[in-house]
Amino acid sequence: MLLVAVRKCRACVPHLPLGPRPILQVGEAARILIVGQAPGARVHASGTPWDDPSGERLRKWMGLDVARFYDESQIAIIPMGYCYPGRGNGGDLPPRRECATLWLDHLLTKLPRVELTLLIGLHAQRHFLGNRRKPSLTDTVKAWREFVPEYLPLPHPSARNTPWFQRNPWFEHELLPVLRERIESLSDQHAKSPQRSK
Repeated sequence: MLLVAVRKCRACVPHLPLGPRPILQVGEAARILIVGQAPGARVHASGTPWDDPSGERLRKWMGLDVARFYDESQIAIIPMGYCYPGRGNGGDLPPRRECATLWLDHLLTKLPRVELTLLIGLHAQRHFLGNRRKPSLTDTVKAWREFVPEYLPLPHPSARNTPWFQRNPWFEHELLPVLRERIESLSDQHAKSPQRSK
């Protein structure tokens, strides 16, 4: 019933311009966890995580089609903030901290089979890596070998980061093939698991 309670959360009502709509995906069999920032306005409207161009790019990075990406028995999606936080100067506001404080640790206990956590953006990396995080997001992503196999830090797949992708071609050539290989390996394990064959 934890997920029901999270989806009914109203802790941040005074601060949410479009009202509360916690958006996440959790299944106890999932081996892969995606931790991003917070839903944008388009995702708030649809109620589906990563239902936007950033999500299309993320699925391409992972080598997953829509059906596999939204299969909660394979992929869990828990952003640092579950509701759309509103707009600030130059983009969406940061995810509100109440979500992690109230719910994150409890939700993670419901994901005992997760073997890979994708840390997308600064907020996720700060929370999960702590003092292991490097001085900048670029440095943290460049140091990805220090965090595998448990974590893989990634930049946000937003089109706003296109200049970053252009400045860092190693990301596509070095890191993304490793990401896809790891995703495929975990997907194969999922397909062969006893629970799956029942």
